[in-house]
Amino acid sequence: MSNFDDLETRSAQARAADLALALPAQIARAQGLAGYAGSLDDVEAALITSMSALADLPVLRKSELGKAQAADAPFGGFTTKPAQGFSHVFQSPGPIYEPSSTDPDWWRMGRFLHGMGIGTGDIVHNCFGYHLTPAGMIFESGARAVGATVLPAGTGQTELQVIAARDVGSTAYAGTPDYLKIILEKADEMGVTLKITRAAVGGGALFPSLREWYSARGITCLQCYATADLGNIAYESPSMEGMIVDEGVIVEIVTPGTGNPVPEGEVGEVVVTTLNPDYPLIRFATGDLSAVMAGPSPCGRTNMRIKGWMGRADQTTKIKGMFVRPEQVAQLVSHHSEISRARVVATREGEQDVMTVRIESETHDAEAYGRSVAELLKLKGRIEVVAPGSLPKDGLVIEDQRTYD
Repeated sequence: MSNFDDLETRSAQARAADLALALPAQIARAQGLAGYAGSLDDVEAALITSMSALADLPVLRKSELGKAQAADAPFGGFTTKPAQGFSHVFQSPGPIYEPSSTDPDWWRMGRFLHGMGIGTGDIVHNCFGYHLTPAGMIFESGARAVGATVLPAGTGQTELQVIAARDVGSTAYAGTPDYLKIILEKADEMGVTLKITRAAVGGGALFPSLREWYSARGITCLQCYATADLGNIAYESPSMEGMIVDEGVIVEIVTPGTGNPVPEGEVGEVVVTTLNPDYPLIRFATGDLSAVMAGPSPCGRTNMRIKGWMGRADQTTKIKGMFVRPEQVAQLVSHHSEISRARVVATREGEQDVMTVRIESETHDAEAYGRSVAELLKLKGRIEVVAPGSLPKDGLVIEDQRTYD
């Protein structure tokens, strides 16, 4: 199958050269927006030409976006056009408002659908929601980009879903991983055979057993990683070896609570910079955990791969009635130059919470570290100094070992 475009097979040198042109222009757009006032004022956009240079810029968190939108509705000064300049405005829980455009494939979902063989002649049974949130339109715009027809099905009324899929001849499904199984089982009850052979899923975990269940019925099920703010971030190809980063975003994996990139293969928080000129999100923290995979995909696409969703980076935990956040742990690490990493472990002894702070350092100054913990985490805790490199590289900076059985 041909590629969606030539961007997918660029050499590392060509991709870096293109990024060196696109990134400064995107930073310059952001600097002209009210939402970035104060955070990018001292940045010289022309010097931000690579991922390593990008890593020096501040991280934008969804909580900050929500506060900005509350003060300056609906987009908080983060778009290059007013609400009236977009074709759609969506509302996600929070509430958080997201813009959209009828420009071709504004959410960049066509690349994923094309990669799994959906195109002209297909009818996509789109079970993502169309009410307020953008998921339905995200996949519809992708289907239009590859020339497919869309049945805007949404969720619910499963018997009517089966009848519609049968009558219009749906050949592909878009929706959460588990809902197609419900439709197919209802079809079995009704004695109806559907023509769906491909499933483009997202918005939930695709368990191997469920993928195998679909495969046994002759359905290829592939997943993408997308958000309402960013559109498509990464996607599976038929080789099913990791998720390939989309060509319209830059993905970094950083230590949770910081903007510091982790080594390749280590788990960290997914931070995304978009190249969308309408909505230039710079180092937007998704709150999700993932890790970079070494080498390109066997399918021939050359962009960086990630392992997909590996949990949530927001590990905020209440200990002794006080919230402890990843940002506080990051402050502890930066407060002592000799500390390489730290991990807070919450346990219970009897009926009381216990906080243990494990610190990677060659300096065994537990007393000084204890004072810093009390100051920065606002709690006293046990201090364990361990050798550098001994803490697990699983993306956790706060580990809650308490059980409530």
